[in-house]
Formats: sequence, structure tokens, C-alpha cells
Amino acid sequence: MAAKLSAWRNPSYLESSTGIFFFFCAWGVWWSFYQRWLVTGLGMTNTQVGNIYSINSVATLIIMFVYGVIQDELGVKRRLAIFIAAIAALVGPFVQFIYAPLMRSNIMLGAMLGAVVLSAGFMSGCSLIEAITERYSRKFGFEYGQSRAWGSFGYAIVALIAGFVFNINPMINFWLGSAFGLCMLLVYAFWIPDEQRDEIRRESTPEGEKSQPSLSDMLHVLGMPALWLLIIFMIFTNTFYTVFDQQMFPTYYANLFATPQLGNQVYGILNSFQVFLESAMMGVVPVIMRKIGVRNALLLGATVMFARIGLCGFFHDPVMVSIVKLFHSIEVPLFSLPAFRYFTLHFNPKLSATLYMVGFQIASQVGQVAMSTPLGILHDRAGDQVTFYTISLVVLAALIYGIFVLKRDDQQVDGDPFIRDSQKSAVTQG
Repeated sequence: MAAKLSAWRNPSYLESSTGIFFFFCAWGVWWSFYQRWLVTGLGMTNTQVGNIYSINSVATLIIMFVYGVIQDELGVKRRLAIFIAAIAALVGPFVQFIYAPLMRSNIMLGAMLGAVVLSAGFMSGCSLIEAITERYSRKFGFEYGQSRAWGSFGYAIVALIAGFVFNINPMINFWLGSAFGLCMLLVYAFWIPDEQRDEIRRESTPEGEKSQPSLSDMLHVLGMPALWLLIIFMIFTNTFYTVFDQQMFPTYYANLFATPQLGNQVYGILNSFQVFLESAMMGVVPVIMRKIGVRNALLLGATVMFARIGLCGFFHDPVMVSIVKLFHSIEVPLFSLPAFRYFTLHFNPKLSATLYMVGFQIASQVGQVAMSTPLGILHDRAGDQVTFYTISLVVLAALIYGIFVLKRDDQQVDGDPFIRDSQKSAVTQG
């Protein structure tokens, strides 16, 4: 691992942060209103939206696993990042001329094609870009949370304008995604700091230490009960965060206002403010982890999720729901950052991309495949409050389960050890 440099003097930090910034701009400018577009632009019911999300999740599940295995083989090479950026650069013309017309004429064919393209470029692409950034942070000496914060910052910027643009013409959002995707493509294709070139050459030499895992390494980790216990926890927490926030909350929130157009605008502003706070929390959560530990940070994230979703069912006015929505800015960093650290703490760090894809993201996609349509049906039949309370109770059950199954930070340390600030102080004083 490289020695830590000042972030602004670290070329790999600057490159990684710029790349992830443009990725989240390219994704967030249309993704934040994707559910609204399906409902208002294509006239879908909640059940149909649930079906679309289920199909997207199946494609994401498959592509994500493939991405993880390939990236662990590539090490620090960024061929997949360039591939993802190319898809992002083409999202505007794809949706305008292929996806939207197909969804109107043959919804099943359109949904399947869209699932492959959008998952390869964005839903699976998000996890892959995060995994590459995390790997670079360990290789080239910078804090992953600081770099990932630029992704949230980019999402916040585009979310601020997305609602206004959506009211003019939703297709503009997708074309803006293409513009940001082109910027991302330029970063990953041409900005290669010297230390990354040196690492690529070092990994390519026969005598160099290989960062790529072997097949036996992968099979060994995938056969460990601890991984599958964690996957169950993720299925019943992160899944419901995704289903609730992407599939249900945007329309629920917009309907709290006098007109859907006003709701779209306010939701865009609120979403932007929430993600700005999320960006700041990306820098705070590593400090929280050093105080309370990785396991406890994950459990804290599940606690915030339980409270946030349940309170959305309890409150019915825009002000209180907006305040509750801001809990999201704490919840996301408390899941994503400790999840990465949990994998590199308890499992082989060389498998970080595969493990993050399988244990965190693919687990969530499995849950979405299974739960998106049933929850969409429940939402249509029982309404917002019953659905939100149901989701909240499932997350509470998963939280209780996690208390018993998640490994403590000093248990089964097969990767990089994690030392809290209090433990460092004890060592220093001793």
C-alpha cells in the first residue's frame, strides 16, 4: 500500500475522484427521475414499474458478477471502466430512439433490452466504478470515502436541476447523461497517472507480485458460511432501501404537493440537498468507523434505514417527510463504506471487487428480483402507509438478525486488520 499523501497532491486521488464525479453526474441526472418517467411519461402502474425493476435487477445481478470477476482479474487496469463510460455516453440516443419507442410498442422486449444496456452502463457500472476506486485507494494511498464523496457531490449537482429539466422534457435528462458520460470516458481513457502506469507494468511482469486472485481463492471464499450470512443481511436491508427509494418514494413525495410538476421541482431540490449532505457524510463516516468499528457502523446504518422508512409512513405532510428523507444522507455512507471495509477485513482483499459485487450489490439485486413486483402489488392494493410499515418491519428483523451474525472486527480477520482509535491509544500508552 502506498504511503498517504495530501489528497490534492495525489494524482490517483484526483483522477479517481474526477472519474467517479462524472459517472454519478451521468447517472443521477436521469436516474433520480427514472421512476417518475415510467409513471408519467410511459403511463405505467406501480405493478408494472415493479416488473421493470425486477427485470433490471436480473440483468444487473448477472452483469455485476461478471464485472466483479473480470475486474479482479484485471487488477488496476481500467478497460471495464472505459466500456461503462462508453455506454454512459450513448444513453441519450439509446433512450430517445430505441428504448422509449420499444417500451411503448413492445414493453417486454423494451424492458429486456433496456435492462441489459442500463444495467451494464449504470446499475452494475456503479458498483464496478466504486470497486475500482476503492482498489485504487488502497494501492495509491488515499481515503476511499473522500474520493467516493465526489460521486455524491456530482449526483447532488445534477439532482438540483433534474426536476426542472424533467418538467420541460424528460429526454433532456438522458441527453445530459450522455454529455457527462463523454466527460467520464475522456477521464478513464486518457488520464493515467504515472504510478498507475508503473503498477500496471509491475503486475504484467512475470516476477511481479500478482494482485489477481486464483480460481481456488474465489471458490474458497464463496464457500465460506460467513459470506452467505452477510448476504442474507444485505438482501433484507439494502434491497428494501433500493425498492423504497427508487420504486415508491418519488411518486409518493410528488403527490404530497398541489401539482405533480411542483412536486417534481421540490423533489429535485430536496434530493440535491440530501446528496450534498451525503457527500459530506462520506468524509465523516470513516471517523465514525474508527470510533465504533466496522460491524457497529453497518448495524447503525440498518437502524437509520428502519427509522427513515417507518417515519415516511407515519408522517404525511411535505415538511416532515422532507426532514425524514434527509436521514438518507446518513444511511447511504453507513452502508457503502463499512460494507467495503467489512469485506477487506474479513476476506481476501484481492477479491474485493468480486466480494463487493456478490456480498453487497448482487445480494441487493436478488432481493429486488424477488420483492419488486410483490411490493409493487402491495403498494397498488394497500397504499403507501401499509407498504412503508411492512418494509420497515422487515428491515428491523434484518437488523436483529445482523446483531447475531455479523462478525466483530477482531473475528475471522483474513484481510487487512481494522484498529479503532481507542485501540491505537491503548497501544501507544502501553
